[in-house]
Amino acid sequence: MTRGDNARAMPATEVAAPLRVLSLIPPMTQLNTPYPSTAYLTGFLRSRGIAAGQEDLALALILELLSPAGLASVRDAIAALPAAARTPRVAAFERHFERYRATIAPTLAFLQGRDPTLAHRIAGRAFLPEGPRFAALAVYVDPEGGTGDALAWAFGALGVQDRARHLATLYLNDIADVLRDAVDPRFEFVRYAESLAQSQPHFDPLAAALAAPANLIDRTLAALTRDAISRHQPTLVLVSVPFPGAVYAAFRIAQTIKAAWPGIVTVLGGGWVNTELRELAEPRVFDYFDYVTLDAGERPLLALTEHLQGRRSARRLVRTYTRDAASQAVIYTNFVEPDVPFEDVGTPTWDGLPLGRYLSLLDLLNPMHRLWSDGRWNKLTVAHGCYWKQCSFCDVSLDYIGRYDAATAATLVDRIEAIVAETGQTGFHFVDEAAPPKSLKALAAELQRRGSAISWWGNIRFEKTYTPALCRELAASGCIAISGGLEVAGDRLLALMKKGVSVEQVARVTHAFSEAGILVHAYLMYGFPTQTVQDTVDALETVRQLFAAGCIQSGFWHRFACTVHSPVGRQPQDYGVRLLPLPAGRFAKNDVGFVDPTGCDHDALAPGLKKALYNYMHGLGLDEDVRSWFDLPVPKPGVPRRRIERALAARPG
Repeated sequence: MTRGDNARAMPATEVAAPLRVLSLIPPMTQLNTPYPSTAYLTGFLRSRGIAAGQEDLALALILELLSPAGLASVRDAIAALPAAARTPRVAAFERHFERYRATIAPTLAFLQGRDPTLAHRIAGRAFLPEGPRFAALAVYVDPEGGTGDALAWAFGALGVQDRARHLATLYLNDIADVLRDAVDPRFEFVRYAESLAQSQPHFDPLAAALAAPANLIDRTLAALTRDAISRHQPTLVLVSVPFPGAVYAAFRIAQTIKAAWPGIVTVLGGGWVNTELRELAEPRVFDYFDYVTLDAGERPLLALTEHLQGRRSARRLVRTYTRDAASQAVIYTNFVEPDVPFEDVGTPTWDGLPLGRYLSLLDLLNPMHRLWSDGRWNKLTVAHGCYWKQCSFCDVSLDYIGRYDAATAATLVDRIEAIVAETGQTGFHFVDEAAPPKSLKALAAELQRRGSAISWWGNIRFEKTYTPALCRELAASGCIAISGGLEVAGDRLLALMKKGVSVEQVARVTHAFSEAGILVHAYLMYGFPTQTVQDTVDALETVRQLFAAGCIQSGFWHRFACTVHSPVGRQPQDYGVRLLPLPAGRFAKNDVGFVDPTGCDHDALAPGLKKALYNYMHGLGLDEDVRSWFDLPVPKPGVPRRRIERALAARPG
């Protein structure tokens, strides 16, 4: 009998007497704000009278590693390395170790907002030791060949706090590079050991990593896990895994728990599980987790807690994988019950999370991306799922998109006001795939009716409902930024994607937001099925015109990836492509390769797209021929040079 079976074989009344739930955020997720899944689940469970707490082990791990004692442990790990394994980055860290140890605590205090006056010393470039990450800051070369101070160009003369935060972020990235060279080559602040789990058909690589001797990062995480369990004394531990880069640490956490407390029930769930483990058949997963649940967690958790309390049989679990103790086979049980209505899921709570210890980083200079990493935002959902749910590149067949369920504006503002009262912070990030315009309009009216002063941003579709008047209403309610998918920026491919928008419509909507004083970020895509070089050049020309017209201020190019849950992955013949066979396996499955008969080399075009966009975001090169950004010959744009200008002139009313 395995450790997981031993925990499950105990009488349910013993496992759940009394039932205490602990939800954990595993490394690595965001460092500037808590990933919201545990806040949602903790608030929901408490609303149902279940004792529930939460811990952010992602933040805890980083703060432990990035401390004077943690850096000393890194130095000890370096001392154990053979001389040939010491990279130049490691050698530089050793030489300047005393400066790193002296500056790490005050730098973290600055990034946590506890010591803002330190910005002046950091910005002066004499306080922090500067490793290889700082080399790119020496000189900026503009398109005309002129040079200057890169930081002055990016932040201007008055941006001392921003300048210091960017320098401090580079300093932490230097230390992360040392951790990668000296301790664990898989280490990242966000995507830790991602390759072990992303669309990985076999469990063997992850199993081997978990069986390997623990390194400094593993030992630190294990100690933090034991401390959390000792303080909370849970009978049920929920580990929420949103991304592939949190999977390895999630299994290390469960491994630690099962080794010391085999009677604690462990449950795995979250966004990565929902997309990649929908055909789970790997029994070794259950050496670490007793249960694996799919999709929105409220209903499966209610069923599971009732089962552990002896009030529901195992045959009535909901969307839950288990392992049969006798045959070792993986069993999926889905007793059909309606999901908990979004109106009734309760208010998320951040109680128990150290809100004053998160780090406001400034890594990328992209104005929208900095909202992701700079500042602590209360994350909230306007509605469950997507009201559009037609985009052919999206996982529309999955619950988190396909099941649309909204709450009233009064309920949403009640939640907002409760969260502000609890956290003392009024910034909100609405994390919907695409917030419904009808709900946003009602929300804005309710916020203004109550006089609730908040700042908020989120993702939308650039649809015609967003008139200039509505954009002004949203701005008045506190909207500071929005993002939306322009994707391939061409009408033929937008129609193939079933986006339900045209380029001209996007131009008018984004211009209305910009005129209302709202920052606009465009998600851009290349490599979609049947996309040609001409399509890509035309897309860049359209993007250039949108920046030049003041419609958008920020953007990012994503490479299209086909997933098994998207319309492209499910009906490839409708999009002119042929899917490559998936490797056989019993573990994760998501991304799927495909053959596009157009044969366009999208990788060769990517550097030019990204170089152009970086300059456009800083107001540079907007009059240049878009062909100049590419390192290979490309055709002349087929888009009229005044297309966006004419679309704006023709806007209704």
